[in-house]
Amino acid sequence: MKVLYAAAEAVPFAKSGGLGDVAGALPAALRKRLVGCRVVLPFYQDTPKALKEQMTLLGEMWVPLSWRSQYCGIYEAKVGNVIYYLLDNKYYFGRKGYYGYFDDGERFAFFSKAVLELLQHIDFKPDVINCNDWQTGLIPFYLNKFYRNAGDVYANLKVVYTIHNIQYQGVFAPSIVENVLGVEWNEYAGGYLQFDNCVNYMKTGIEAADWITTVSPTYAQEIQTPEYGHKLDSMLKQESQKLSGILNGIDTEKFNPETDPALFCNYSLEHLEGKKACKKGLQEMLGLTVRDDVPIVAVVSRLADHKGLDLIAHVFDEMLGDDMQFVVLGVGEWRYEEMMKKAAIAYPGKVSVNLRFDADLAQKIYSGADILLMPSQSEPCGLSQLIAMRYGTIPVVRETGGLKDTVQPYVSWEGRGNGFSFAAYNAHDMLYVIRQAEETFHNPENWKQVMTNAMKTDVSWNGPAKDYLALYRKITGKK
Repeated sequence: MKVLYAAAEAVPFAKSGGLGDVAGALPAALRKRLVGCRVVLPFYQDTPKALKEQMTLLGEMWVPLSWRSQYCGIYEAKVGNVIYYLLDNKYYFGRKGYYGYFDDGERFAFFSKAVLELLQHIDFKPDVINCNDWQTGLIPFYLNKFYRNAGDVYANLKVVYTIHNIQYQGVFAPSIVENVLGVEWNEYAGGYLQFDNCVNYMKTGIEAADWITTVSPTYAQEIQTPEYGHKLDSMLKQESQKLSGILNGIDTEKFNPETDPALFCNYSLEHLEGKKACKKGLQEMLGLTVRDDVPIVAVVSRLADHKGLDLIAHVFDEMLGDDMQFVVLGVGEWRYEEMMKKAAIAYPGKVSVNLRFDADLAQKIYSGADILLMPSQSEPCGLSQLIAMRYGTIPVVRETGGLKDTVQPYVSWEGRGNGFSFAAYNAHDMLYVIRQAEETFHNPENWKQVMTNAMKTDVSWNGPAKDYLALYRKITGKK
């Protein structure tokens, strides 16, 4: 089995969100299962210098894009046991950042065409291209329209299209149809590309791909409803026979409390005293009162309604009235940043507010906190709760998307469950389960049990990689 994994970002070359983590970890997990999996992504200006120095220029090609041909350099790099191809065009990708430019429609139309052209220039003949999010939505469309009969490498090629977040769909004005995409107007009208009087890259990928996946079983069901589908729910219902949800995992070698260099003290399930040292170190670092007898409740998140900050705002004073400490790390909407700043002033020694991105501090919080709060409106999969469980920090989540699939409510009399959850998007329901978690914290025997359950939860890529491999076998008919 050979798979080309096409994404707009992949760790360690480029990352703006969860997609970068997935594209950096899943191919490595597939390689461990002896799958020939290689990754292709744009060569951005922001690619780390140390990685640039390790790349090899394989060759050059010209990519047809409507009426013009655009230059593309092909670079190769190897990280671990995975080969990466980076496609270079300074006009499109020699800019600061990855997305948000006026010509994103043209930039990722070029990338989609370049991925298919690449197959004629490398010694790798994939059985499957796994496309990811809107930036690669044109690949299955272009494959069927321009390349299917262009050679053996394309003849039996299958496409899996993975939706990481349906909210971002790649919607552009119809004016790009002929001049950028190279498609006749009459083929656009009523075809794969058109949706809601615009060009929609994600809709195109959904319809043109052989199979659709998303990042959790619950999210696969949710996006078929108006509440979560962002107007694509009806189409996904129609395509439900080729839609499945496969949970994400995390890199358990990178996120390992026994070896993580960012921690104040390394620890394991068998030697949990190190977690107490991490808690004390976090309290001292953030100016909190050093106390072992109160739980630290942490939020590591964008500060936005989407992440449930409106629920926190509604009961914030009630919550802070409890005998607990509160730590937040992240940036977001001005009103929530101001709310956090005021709380830090009103509750010195009890509240620590860190309005920034800080990967090192995030690891210290995951290891030093007792409870991670994730009351999201929607969460396709979520990685924070997986990392928290790996470090023995107990998630309190709303039952949506991957949060529902990965966090099972703790039942003390049965000794099962790895966290706490609530179903309705309601602030007092959230507060109730936070207090459940606080009460459990004060029962050392029960708290150790839920911590043990959390740390024993398999959050690795082993299961998801097995599921992806089964899917690739299914759609290709290969054993």
